[in-house]
Amino acid sequence: MTYCVGMRLEEGLVFLADSRTNAGVDQIGTFRKLSVFENPGDRVMVMMTAGNLSISQSIRELIGDFKSANGYTIWTAPNLYEAARAVGEALRTVHEREAQALTRFGIDFNQAIIFGGQVAGERCRLFQIYSAGNFIESHAESTYFQIGESKYGKPILDRVVTRVTPLDEAAKCALISMDSTLRSNISVGLPLDMLVYENNSLAVTRFVTIDEKNQYFQMLRSTWGEQLKRIFEGIEAPHWQAMPHNAHQPVRMPLPLSTTPNAPSAPLQSVAQQMANNQQ
Repeated sequence: MTYCVGMRLEEGLVFLADSRTNAGVDQIGTFRKLSVFENPGDRVMVMMTAGNLSISQSIRELIGDFKSANGYTIWTAPNLYEAARAVGEALRTVHEREAQALTRFGIDFNQAIIFGGQVAGERCRLFQIYSAGNFIESHAESTYFQIGESKYGKPILDRVVTRVTPLDEAAKCALISMDSTLRSNISVGLPLDMLVYENNSLAVTRFVTIDEKNQYFQMLRSTWGEQLKRIFEGIEAPHWQAMPHNAHQPVRMPLPLSTTPNAPSAPLQSVAQQMANNQQ
């Protein structure tokens, strides 16, 4: 499985991806899911993938030279929108080539992509591309995208990240989001790839691969856990107060006769009745 998160903020972009791939509990592998397409001074683009690994690798190999219907590659596209179109069309090309064969073996064509960056002359942009090659773009109301095992890391993002969040704060939040996912799902694992892009830099300047030896990530994991426990313990326990008669009662189902204390079972009742009749 996978967990990737991408954020578009006023100061730039944040990308974070895990690297675990598994096809069962005894087939765990490490494959990097974050790829960078960089022409310093002209454009920086980042692609993160989730889904079938063979499809992800096919798209990554194809996309560098793939030319869209408009005649653009990601290296010549005049803006990120046209570059995202090229990625989507490349995804459809792989689908046309592979989907039918995968279906015969009972394998779904499953792929999700986060694609973002900046082309000189325009603002930073961020897209989520679906298996069909269609995509949506992040705006002020939707500052981040997630793909893969997203449910565990979503609550912290919803509470903290807005479009004005500083890049360092957003990076910290992304790592906490990843930590929550790592703790709750064994199909997501280290090492992690993180890239933080500052507006108009048009070059990769802040990138790190995080493994179990990374001191900052270990500090963040332990501190976050300790602080959560401390906050939890500081909240008052519920106050259970007596309620007025017949108010706020649960829905109680009738108790079966056979479980009523001291109630004779039906066969015993029949024998007792028969004995009484004989005595008469």
